[in-house]
Amino acid sequence: MTVPGEKIALFIDGANLYATAKSLGIDIDYKKLLTEFQSRGYLLRAFYYTAIIEDQEYSSIRPLIDWLDYNGYSVVTKATKEFVDQTGRRKIKGNMDIELAVDAMEMAGTIDHMVLFSGDGDFRSLVEAVQRKGVRVTVVSTISTHPPMIADELRRQADVFTDIITLQSKIGRNPSERPVRDARPRDDNREAAHTPQFLRRPASSPQQTGAGPDAGDDDEFEN
Repeated sequence: MTVPGEKIALFIDGANLYATAKSLGIDIDYKKLLTEFQSRGYLLRAFYYTAIIEDQEYSSIRPLIDWLDYNGYSVVTKATKEFVDQTGRRKIKGNMDIELAVDAMEMAGTIDHMVLFSGDGDFRSLVEAVQRKGVRVTVVSTISTHPPMIADELRRQADVFTDIITLQSKIGRNPSERPVRDARPRDDNREAAHTPQFLRRPASSPQQTGAGPDAGDDDEFEN
């Protein structure tokens, strides 16, 4: 997958990686993920992209963002946009594709290998453009779900496709390390979509977690 000594940059589509990991029952340990790729070459940057809802009293994605910011990741965020569709349904949109693409093109001249954690087919053109600059591209997603989480055109364009299932033992948290689930009612124990187990509040915490991007029966989150 990697060549010893090569310069590597990670580009993590946070919402897409979360959806992929959730579909496979994998709890990503971001410390292990960073360590794994640091061992494969010279890890120049590890970008993590996510949209956040700014007007929430508390967003439980913030502990993850803060942890990543202090532990070797370059976190890129922007506020979500809210709109009402033709059916009167409230929707929240937070697409980070442009931010990721701009950073990848800027980094292309200084890296040898781009590792993209996403299955979004919209990134096919980006991958092709980066490859034209002489950069090898690995795409990490999965074909182990039905349907697969990765778009076929993105998988075909990548130099290397890695199913995240094959990385589970290296970047996943051991089930025995997970905290015991809180037995309180669901409304008192809602987690934001991206918050991994190792950053979730323990059951004894007196502070209640806030609702994530998909909160509310009449809300819909679009990435």
